[in-house]
Amino acid sequence: MRAKKPVFKFSPAEFVPFRDRAVIERVRRIPKERLTKHRNPNFKIRIVKDSEIEFLWLADLFHRIKTSADEGRRLVMIMPNPWPAYSRLAHLLNQARVNCRHLHTFNMDEYANEHGEIAPETWEFGFLHSFKKYFYANLDRKLRPPEKQIQGPTNKNLKDYGRMIADLGGADICYSGPGWTGHLAFIEPDAPEFAGSLAEWKKMGPRICTLSPFTIAQNSLHGSFGMSGDLAAVPPKAATIGPAEVIAAKHRIDMHAITVDGSFASWQRFTTRLVLHGPVTPRIPESILQTLRTDVWVSESLAENIEPRWEKGY
Repeated sequence: MRAKKPVFKFSPAEFVPFRDRAVIERVRRIPKERLTKHRNPNFKIRIVKDSEIEFLWLADLFHRIKTSADEGRRLVMIMPNPWPAYSRLAHLLNQARVNCRHLHTFNMDEYANEHGEIAPETWEFGFLHSFKKYFYANLDRKLRPPEKQIQGPTNKNLKDYGRMIADLGGADICYSGPGWTGHLAFIEPDAPEFAGSLAEWKKMGPRICTLSPFTIAQNSLHGSFGMSGDLAAVPPKAATIGPAEVIAAKHRIDMHAITVDGSFASWQRFTTRLVLHGPVTPRIPESILQTLRTDVWVSESLAENIEPRWEKGY
């Protein structure tokens, strides 16, 4: 009689933010063809070509800015981390001669040091610095909104940051994408600054947040930090909007398309399944979008099944 093979079992490491093994195994097995199915009809998931994500995002940005300008109404946008693609948006607006004086933008987060001091606009790796460098500076001067309408969290305004958005009628659109921890903006699942029940958490506004080691590792692979795993290059804390600002937005677009320098490798493939089909909990901050009117774009690479690839190492 052949002996049974021993079964090796283990629990996720204590530092993993979400550790429910049954949920993890369930979402890990979700195949590509079932990824877009969700019980909330207002939570619309689409799988799109890898090459189309940036185009769709820029097209949506341009359409909203131009339409609101044509209609003579104010547009309030919560913006994700800036990068060079914003210069392409500026080019489109310049070519179409879109007057952007009606536009109000709020960056969703900004780095901070261990003392909770937010990076100044002059810091070259900061989000407000990059947003103005790639977007605002590339807009024709005649088309730019007043600079005071281009905002990011600062030491001076953080206490009032949520109210600043609310006083404009709330955000018309909030763009996002999950971090490795499932964070939304820099709302981390294991940060003491965001501890509380789901009901309490949903009411939390902007604050300084302790970054997860996973977020620091993730961002150490970003081009701005050299893509070399330099953990010491990434600040330990950040200023961020809270769940309250995301929930209050009139609409949301969530993008899932991050791979390691265009390869198949991605820390986001599993996180995508967890935030789209896991439980709604502060332990998976992006999961709150499942309860809200949200358009989700998942790249084909991220939608691929999670399975061993024995021919690969790292």
